[in-house]
Amino acid sequence: MARATKIVFLGASSASFGMSMFRDLFSTHDLGGSTLVLVGRNVDRLGRSTRLAKLLNERSGAGFAIEATTDWHAALDGAEFVLHSTAIDRNRLWRLDFEIPRKFGIRHTLGENGGPGALFFTMRTLPVVFEFVREMERRCPRATFINFSNPESRIILALGRYSRIRSLGLCHGIFLAHDNVARILGMPKEQVDVWGAGLNHFQCLTDIRDRETGEDLYPLLCKKERDFDPAFSPLTRQLLHAFGYWLGCGDAHVGEYLSFGWEAGERGYNFDWDESERAKLTLLIDDVLAGRAEMPDWWSMPSGERAVSIITSMLHNRKQLIESAVIHNRKVIANLPADAAVEVPVVADIAGIHPVSLGPLPDGVAKLMTAQVQVQQMAVDAAMHASKEMAMQALLLDPVVHSEEAARGLLDELWEINRPYIRACI
Repeated sequence: MARATKIVFLGASSASFGMSMFRDLFSTHDLGGSTLVLVGRNVDRLGRSTRLAKLLNERSGAGFAIEATTDWHAALDGAEFVLHSTAIDRNRLWRLDFEIPRKFGIRHTLGENGGPGALFFTMRTLPVVFEFVREMERRCPRATFINFSNPESRIILALGRYSRIRSLGLCHGIFLAHDNVARILGMPKEQVDVWGAGLNHFQCLTDIRDRETGEDLYPLLCKKERDFDPAFSPLTRQLLHAFGYWLGCGDAHVGEYLSFGWEAGERGYNFDWDESERAKLTLLIDDVLAGRAEMPDWWSMPSGERAVSIITSMLHNRKQLIESAVIHNRKVIANLPADAAVEVPVVADIAGIHPVSLGPLPDGVAKLMTAQVQVQQMAVDAAMHASKEMAMQALLLDPVVHSEEAARGLLDELWEINRPYIRACI
C-alpha cells in the first residue's frame, strides 16, 4: 500500500503558480491519502485556491485531504515536504529593481537573478525564506524544502550555508534550453536528448545527442545555427561561437549574468502582460468555480514541473532521475567553487537527493560562471547580515555594474525602498 505524506504549499494563493502545482499534484494517484496544506497570507486569494484545489482533487480522484490556513507556523508540524513559491509584492518591487538601475545608467536585461536587481531580490527574500526554514528546523527538521522562488541560486546557496534543512530548487530552464536547440536542429524535441550542468538559468549543455542513435548533435547544431533566423537567441549563439557550448535557457536570463548581456535587449520583464495573464486566469477560475464555465482540459494535465516526481520518488523509493535541480555544490561540479549553488541532474529516492556529476565543465565556461558565483556569495552575505557595506561590495563585484557612482546611487535608493524587508538572518 502506498505511503501517505504531508505536503505544505507556502504561497498557494498565487493563481498562476498555484495552478501549475495543482495540475501536477492532482494528475497523479501516487499520493492518495496524503494531506495537502495550502498556506497563504491573503484570505480571499487563499479561499479561491482552496476551492480550486478541492474541485481538481474531486474531479481527478487524486485522494488528497486538503486543508488551508494563514497560520504557516502550525501548518509545518509533521510536514515531510514543503513547497515554497512566495514573493514580496513581486511585480511592483521587481519593476523598481529594473527601472532604478537604468536611471543610473546600468544596462541590464531582467533584474531578477543577476545584476543589481537580483541583489535586492536577495535582500528581501532571504529573511522570509529563513523565517520559514528556522520554523522547519523546530517543527519538521527531516522535511525537504523544495524552492521555486527566485533568485533561485542565491536562496539555495544560503540554505546550503546556513541551514540543516534538506533543500533543493527546481526550475524549467533545462526544458527551455532543450526546446531551443531542438528548434534550431529542426528535430522533434522527443528525439533530442540533452544533459546540462552549471548555474540556474546559466546551464551548459554538455551533451546534445540523438535519443535513438546516440549521435552527437553538436556538429549539426553548429552547422544549422549559421543559417537559422538571426533574431532567435543571438546572445546565446554568440556564446556558442565563443565557448563552443549552448549556455542557458534564453538570452534574457543568460544576459543577467554578463557585462554585455544588455546587447540582447533591455526591455525587461513584461509586467503588463504578466498582470493581464494573471487577471485572465483569476477570472477563468472564478467562472469555473461558479459554474459559469467548463473546466479547461489543460487543468488536468501535468505542467512539466518536477516537484511531484521528486516527492513520489522519495516517498516510494523509485530512484528516479530528475533532469535538473539546484543544489549546494560541494564539488559535484569540480571546477566550480564548492560553496556555490549549481544546477545538475539528480536522482531522488527514499534516502534523499543524490546529485549526478557530469564531470568538470569546459574550462572557459567554468571561469565565466565562477565570476557569477562570487557575486552570489557576496549578495548572500549581504542579505544574511543585512549589511549595506556588503551590498555595495556585491554590486562592485557584479560585471553588470560598470560605475561606482551608479552603484552608490542605486544602492541608496533601492535600500530605502526595501528597508522594511531587510533584516539579519543569522
